[in-house]
Amino acid sequence: MEGLTLQATNRNVLGKKTRFLRRQDITPTHLFGHGLESLPLQCDTAKLRRIIAQAGTTRLITLEIEGDKEPRSVFIREIQREPCTSALLHVDFYQIKMKEKIKAEVPIVLIGEAPALKEKGRTLMHGVTSLSIECLPEKPPPQVEVDLSASEEINQAIYVRDITLSPDITLTTDPDQMVVKVSEVHVEKVEEVIEEEAVAEEVKAEAPAAEKPEQEATE
Repeated sequence: MEGLTLQATNRNVLGKKTRFLRRQDITPTHLFGHGLESLPLQCDTAKLRRIIAQAGTTRLITLEIEGDKEPRSVFIREIQREPCTSALLHVDFYQIKMKEKIKAEVPIVLIGEAPALKEKGRTLMHGVTSLSIECLPEKPPPQVEVDLSASEEINQAIYVRDITLSPDITLTTDPDQMVVKVSEVHVEKVEEVIEEEAVAEEVKAEAPAAEKPEQEATE
């Protein structure tokens, strides 16, 4: 897999003034790490957006900071966006050491078709959508694929324990967590509900009629 490289420069504009950077298509960023003092940086917004689309929070990025002799190995730790437009507001990078294990969340992607879903009245129930893992920085996969083609029977489930990972990856998610399960769709008996409502309306309509003769007799 081809490595991802991103250029950054040191940032002197801080606080609320960073809005002027965004108007110039520059996104304020920060670099954190073990034993590393927080370092304010800035990146070209278009290039940063492409890196985010490719890397997510699981792929290693080579961060080249202007003026530094050596590039940094980093992951994207946090992405802040404008709620309405999803425009980039701020990105945090986390610098790692290549020989130290890291913790990561890897998304689960469903592939294939479940034979059990070919019958009418069945649906696929979803459980966990990502796996928590621990491994060396270059080892986390961008995603974990779960094949549905083995789901041939109703109520057949796939659990975390059924997923096979590389031997050098430690799974920290509860193995008894469900990933997916083929179940029957519970259809409400609409006809019975309508009939009950109709009977209730008839009772309401007859109640005033029953009182009417008694009122006439009193008069």
